[in-house]
Amino acid sequence: MTSQSNVTGLGVVIGSTDPDALAAWYRAALEPLGARWEQHMLFVGPGAIIGFDRRDDVADKAAEPGRHLVNITVRDIRAAERHLDSLGVTWVRPVEEVGGGWIFSTVLDPVGNYLQILQGPETS
Repeated sequence: MTSQSNVTGLGVVIGSTDPDALAAWYRAALEPLGARWEQHMLFVGPGAIIGFDRRDDVADKAAEPGRHLVNITVRDIRAAERHLDSLGVTWVRPVEEVGGGWIFSTVLDPVGNYLQILQGPETS
């Protein structure tokens, strides 16, 4: 293994029958936390994006919402919690400390996918 990684980023594409509505929800949920919309993608950190794709091979709702978890790490999970509460999200897992300085939570997006909001002991 080399001393420098050749990996420079991570992208997640969420397929939907209505990607515009799904993207609007993710923008409302994440832009106030610091994400930015650019070129049809939501940039959520250095080298990390969420994209949205119209698909005819997916159902309107996720059949297995825990199969893919989109994780967003934040500096202040309580601020994120207040913002998400203001949007009326459905909490699958309320904000809770899980040990080692980590705090986890999970919300349901409009099509049934899980979005996890995390805060680590040394979140940069």
